[in-house]
This record gives sequence, structure tokens and C-alpha cells, in this order.
Amino acid sequence: MNKFSGVDYYNIDSILSEEEKMIRDSVREFVSEEIIPIIEKYNREAKFPMQILPKMAEMGLFGPTLSQKYGCTELNNVAYGLLMQELERGDSGVRSFASVQSSLVMYPIYQFGSEEQKDYWLPLLTKAEKIGCFGLTEPDYGSNPGGMITKAEKTVNGYVINGAKMWITNGTIADVAVVWAKLDGIVRGFLVEKGTKGFTAPEMKGKHSLRASVTSELIFDNVEIPESNLLHKTEGLKNALMCLNQARYSIAWGVVGSMMACYDSALNYAKSRIQFSKPIAAYQMTQEKLVYILTEITKAQLLNLQLGRMKDNGTMKFTQVSMAKRNNCEIALNIARMSREIHGANGILDEYPVMRHSANLESVKTYEGTHEMHTLILGEDITGFPAFD
Repeated sequence: MNKFSGVDYYNIDSILSEEEKMIRDSVREFVSEEIIPIIEKYNREAKFPMQILPKMAEMGLFGPTLSQKYGCTELNNVAYGLLMQELERGDSGVRSFASVQSSLVMYPIYQFGSEEQKDYWLPLLTKAEKIGCFGLTEPDYGSNPGGMITKAEKTVNGYVINGAKMWITNGTIADVAVVWAKLDGIVRGFLVEKGTKGFTAPEMKGKHSLRASVTSELIFDNVEIPESNLLHKTEGLKNALMCLNQARYSIAWGVVGSMMACYDSALNYAKSRIQFSKPIAAYQMTQEKLVYILTEITKAQLLNLQLGRMKDNGTMKFTQVSMAKRNNCEIALNIARMSREIHGANGILDEYPVMRHSANLESVKTYEGTHEMHTLILGEDITGFPAFD
């Protein structure tokens, strides 16, 4: 296997710190050596490669921006983005696992949990000794999470939860679910542990996308949890949306990894595929596609880098995350499809990564806010008029 050296037409490496480059390169090597050689098999079998988790934990890939007090590596947000980029170069499902564990499970516990919750859960989650999931989306409420019907009621000893969630990454394999439910009409966060009576998490089968990822339903049938399982600092839907913003940030970076994988495959294929006595890379139409792809990758890289710097210095707005997620997901899907065209019929074979990335990106473009919802978020920000209904 040829060593992957990245895609960096504008010498962005020159404005990264040594630590940022070191972290990126270590994850790049891990992906090349331990994910890419096996991922097509797991994609075919619709299974997640659980054996990679101990190494990912050892490398500090779960909750990497959180405090060292809990065993985390306390990286900056640019380094976090770069490692998400490299994981998605392997597969969107692998990046999704890390993104959910970090942004949607560890982050809300860190941000809204008690010291006891943080002390117990965060060290276990960062070591991947426990797996988490995030339960917000419901069968009838995706883009409108405020319409959720999952409810929590106060009891003498704690709370009882009834309802259902859908499209939950890691749900079936999770040891704990961060669940959002309405308590007296106000959205609150709760920790629901695997094995709690009335709580089930059946896996959703038959996916054409994100096949190397576990996607589940969460069902709550009079699920009783103790008072100590409330994320007591949560006080409305805004807290759940704060978590989503963390995940959207990781997606914006992650999909650049998919772009890079598709570009690398298309460029190498175009140089070696001979038609009419010369490589197809020598034809103008192929070069036009490759130049478009490289240009869009470079634009997305620069967009992400500035977003990460703003996140690190505290000036980032959530609408700016929406712009990066919206743009990069759409462009990544365009690039995957264009790369498949360069590969011709061979592009549908899993000998090449482009069709798998293309199928995965159909989901990535939709989850954590559809393209249309991010358009409306930005539209309201620049005009002052909400156009959601």
C-alpha cells in the first residue's frame, strides 16, 4: 500500500503547530494500517469493527478536548478536527463513533453533569471501557426536536421515562444513553444505563449507508432511573443543540477526509487507466474534474482551519458551524460522485473506496441537521427573519 501523504495544495501544514501535525499524522498512520485494510469487509457485513476501540482509546481519540483530570488529552479544537478528518478518511462510521462518544456523550456529561457523574463516566468513556449514545431524534421529530413526545415524570425515587428515539448511532452497543425528554414541558437530559428495566435498543437493519456503523432505536417503556441520573444543569432544548453543534463541528472536518480519500483514489486511477493509448488523466475533461475536486478540498480545509481557530479563541458562532457543515457535506458528496465517474464502472467495486464514501455521505449530509435546516439557520442569521415554517 502506498503511504498516504495527504492533500495540501496551499501548504496549510505551514500554519499548523507541531502538535497538531503530530496528532494528525499518528491518526493518519493508524487509519492506513488498521482501518482501511479491514473496512470494506465490515461494510459488506454491516458490522462495526469493535477491535479498533482499545487502540483508539490508547491514542486519546475519545473526548480529546476535555480535561486531563478525567483522563482526556486536552487537545485544542484544530487538533480535534484534524483527527476527525483522518478517521473519516477511513470511514464515516468510524468517525461517527468517535464523534458521538466525544461530542454527544462525554461533552454533555462534562458540561451539564454533576461531579459524581463526571468522575465516574468520563474516565470509562475516554478509555472506551464504556460506550455511549445520544438520544434526541424521534420517529416523528427529526428537524423539529422541540416537538419530542418522550416524557419524564418525577417519582419518589427519581424519574420514569416513556417514549422512543430513532437513528441513534451506537445505541445497541452503548452502555449509557444521554436521553433528552420533557420534564414538566421542559427538555432535560438524563443518563439511562444499559440493562435498565423497560429500556431496549434494537438495531436498525437494511441500511445502504453507514453500514460499518451501528444504528439503533431506543425504546423507553416505564423506565425508572434514580434522581442521580439527571443531568441537573440541563434546562431546555438549547442544551441538546449545544451538543449537536459540537458534533456538527466534527462532521465539517470529518468529511474532508472522505474528500481526500476519493481524490487520492481518482487521481491514482486516472494516471494508470489507459484509454485511446494514453492515461485518462491526460484528457481535458478528467483534468477539469480533478482540478475542481482539489480546489474544493482546499477551500474546505481553509474554512475548517479558521473555524477551529475561532472555536479555540472563543469567537466562533454556531451559525458558522452550520456554514461549514452545510458546505463541506454537500461538496464531499459531489466529490465522491465525481470520483466514481473518473473510475468508470470500476468505481462501483469495493476495490476502491469511492462508492462506500458516496453512500456514507448521503447520511452524513442529512444527520446533525439537514442541508435545508442549515440553510435556514444561516438565512435567519443574515436576514433576521426565521423561515422555518
